[in-house]
Amino acid sequence: MIIKKFQGKTENEAVEAAKKEMGGNIVIMNVRDLKKKGFFSFFSRDQVEVTVALEEEGEKYTPVKKEENRETVQRRPLPNVQGENSAVLEEKLDNLHALLEQQIQKPEEEKPEEEPETPPSEFERLMKLLYNKLLDNEVDEKYANQIIDEMEKSAKPNMPFEYALTNVYQKMVLKFGKSEGIAPAENGTKVIFFVGPTGVGKTTTIAKLASHYIVDEKKKVAMITSDTYRIAAAEQLRIYASILEVPFRVVYSPEEIVQCLRVFAGFDYIFVDTSGHSYQNEEQKQNMEQIVHAVDSEAEKEIYLVLSATTKYKDLLKIVDTYSEITDYKLIFTKLDETNALGNLMNVKLHTDKMISYITCGQNVPDDFREFNPQSAVRQLLGEKV
Repeated sequence: MIIKKFQGKTENEAVEAAKKEMGGNIVIMNVRDLKKKGFFSFFSRDQVEVTVALEEEGEKYTPVKKEENRETVQRRPLPNVQGENSAVLEEKLDNLHALLEQQIQKPEEEKPEEEPETPPSEFERLMKLLYNKLLDNEVDEKYANQIIDEMEKSAKPNMPFEYALTNVYQKMVLKFGKSEGIAPAENGTKVIFFVGPTGVGKTTTIAKLASHYIVDEKKKVAMITSDTYRIAAAEQLRIYASILEVPFRVVYSPEEIVQCLRVFAGFDYIFVDTSGHSYQNEEQKQNMEQIVHAVDSEAEKEIYLVLSATTKYKDLLKIVDTYSEITDYKLIFTKLDETNALGNLMNVKLHTDKMISYITCGQNVPDDFREFNPQSAVRQLLGEKV
């Protein structure tokens, strides 16, 4: 894995410099403004620094010399990964390292069969521990094996525990990829559709996001619902709209959604709540397809598939595959406060290769939501309580 930093007058300029040198397969890990210091800073422009990563099949690694002590290894600088200050990241990895090392050093339970003549190495014990951690967090066995296999293939003789842990952490963060929220339209109003099965919390999620963009981002937002099957859901969204003092409409056809574009001309966003769609109901699938494609020639749009982190993995696969047949989408996971296992997030991400944008962890509006943080998710998957 190659991790490098590039600077430019703007983020785009720095990214272009990175792509020119490293190619188009880079992953942007971090973006930060560089403030000039000193007297002459008044006469020079600020710079933007981006940190990018590029994974190679064979990573360069120099084995630790025998005379290099453990303290020296532990003080190796850690790279900055997707928005985390390096000092903060190092502290968090140190905590995770201490937790895992403590568990590795626990005496194993006595077994009736004979112990192998050659005890497993520290690296092998770490891989076994990480594998069990992933399975405990309900990561699918296929993906757990994939992660461990990648680590074993890139392992070098005498690889220190700290290096191995940092390496697997970075690889898992890269598997989640970047995360970003709703972006404004280049021109005019953007329509945001929220789709998904019943009972996952779509309406409450819309209220949380609308509150954020109205209060924090100072955007003009309108709400509409096409969920005419559940009167309670429409009434709930109407109440939220009233509290937030934004316009609200109920639509009964795709044509009425297009009409709302004219009614709400000048707004930044139109949030569209949709009826819960069963992946087993072909008629509902066709209706949903008409709804989400109603504005294709009229306005920019984004579609968010809202899923519950508590849903069974097999059901999640059927749901995401069904919606993939309808449209492209980003992901929102709800009800993270109702489970201690985050494996479904990684399972769905690796199965669909769709971006995870937001997570919610409670019913409070607008507090219990945040943008998805890959680093936090990986630390939880590896056993840290965040």
